This record gives sequence, structure tokens and C-alpha cells, in this order.
Amino acid sequence: MSDSLTCVSTPSPSLLPIRRLTPRDLTACADLSENRGWPREEHKWGLLLTAGTGYGIDDPDGGLVTACVVTEYGTPERLELAAIGMVLVAERHARQGVGRRLMRHVVAEMGTTPLTLHATPYGRPLYEELGFKVTGRAEMIRGHFVPGGPDPKVATRPATAEDLATILRLDAEVFGSDRTHVITRLPAFSDQLRVAVENGRIIGYAAAWPNMDTHVVGPLIARDTKTAKALIASLAAHTDRPLRTDIDVRHEELLSWAKEHGLKPTGFNAVMTYGISELPGDWTRRFAPLTVAAG
Repeated sequence: MSDSLTCVSTPSPSLLPIRRLTPRDLTACADLSENRGWPREEHKWGLLLTAGTGYGIDDPDGGLVTACVVTEYGTPERLELAAIGMVLVAERHARQGVGRRLMRHVVAEMGTTPLTLHATPYGRPLYEELGFKVTGRAEMIRGHFVPGGPDPKVATRPATAEDLATILRLDAEVFGSDRTHVITRLPAFSDQLRVAVENGRIIGYAAAWPNMDTHVVGPLIARDTKTAKALIASLAAHTDRPLRTDIDVRHEELLSWAKEHGLKPTGFNAVMTYGISELPGDWTRRFAPLTVAAG
């Protein structure tokens, strides 16, 4: 009687279960980013997996087949908006319908909650197939900020613990939904959190948080373009790193000013929604998201 070898085939990703991810999956998520040629972005993944809900499929050979994160806004009793981000499929499982399956699952999980996401040109056809509509655009800019020209005449200072309640009220008014569970993490998550003030009243705020070799500017909430300029300039004055941010293209004056000061365009994302025709809140005071992954 001779021994025989039994070949065990790896199950198709279409048959593997989708599960919730937790902060314990951070390394696997960062590995998946790296697998697709993205930066590892462990700092950002850490925020998203604690403030949001991750979904993924485990690879029987180790790691993740696919992953994404959903960040919900509103209250537990009444979710008003959910942002989908970091949709990734491992290279060896690409173009097999895995991302489509994951997205269908997430859309079904969210029920009637309106959804939003920032889509790259590569991902946009899938999202359109699922019923997402393009409702805006954001331009990615990056570079060392070069001071010069007249300074925006708006006072800024570091935010204090006493400012947090005011920041939360302003943010909810401009964003159009409560995101306390995200904004309250900013003092620990960001390297800088600054407010713009006029007559002792906060009229804007912005954070700069570390992402690989850059500082990402976001959120950027401001009463007007002059205030947004002052916040960016003040953040830039306190870092040696290049800045990176994603500005709503309707803010043409701010984009032109930023480019004149050394930030170069690196691409565009389509802002897409599902279940609503446009994002809530006041876009005229919402200049940049915390991160495109979380809105």
C-alpha cells in the first residue's frame, strides 16, 4: 500500500466569510495597503479601526484578501451618514469580483443610511455600478509650504481642552452631522490642532496629522477662504514636513493660493454619494476632510 498526496485547494474568495475587523487587524490592513503599492499608513488605519467599523475577508494562506472601513456619523439611534474608505483587494485576488462582493455587503449592512466615498478613477466604475453618483470633486495637493505675500489677517492659536466643546458644535454645524467620536480623537491623533479666532470667538479649526513623511491637513473648517488660508499657513509654520490635503474643487481661491505657496496638484478624487443627492452641511465652510477615507 503506497502513500498518496492529497491536494487541498484554497477556497475561492467568493465563498470565504466577510467579518468585522478590529484594531488587532491593523498590521494585516497595513500589509494589504503595502501589497497594493499604497503606503502602510498604520497611524491612519489605527484611527479608522477604532473610530469606524472594518470589514474584511481572511486569506487562508495568511493576511487579508480584502478590506474596507466604514465610519458612521450621527447618533446610535439615528445614523445620518456613513463614509466608506480604504477599499483594497490583495493583488493576487484582484479582478475576481472580491471588491464588488465586499461593497455589496457593506451597502446591505448600512441599510437606509446615506453613504459617501472618495473614488479614484480606477474604483469609480465599480461604485457607479453599485448605484453611487458623483456629486463633487476634491483635488489632492502636496508639497512644502513656501511663505510669502501678505499674511491672512486672521489670528490663530493652538487649541486647548476648553475649546473642544466649541469645535464640536462648529464641526457638527458645518459637516452636517455629529462626528464627536472622531473629532474628540484629534488631540491625540494629530500633531497640531489649531483654531482661528475673532473677538475671542472660534471661527475655524484645522488639524495636521502625521502620515508617512507628510503632515495631512484635515479637517479644515473655516468661516471663509481668508480664515482657511490663515489656518494652513499657521500649521505649515510649525512643521518641517511637506503638507498634503484634499480640497473641494469649488474652493478655487484656496487651491490657487496653496499652489502659489508650493503645494503641487497630484490628482483628483470623485466625491460620490448613495441614497442622497449631495452631502449634508455647509460646503462653503468645509474646505478639506479629515481624510478621504472618513469624509
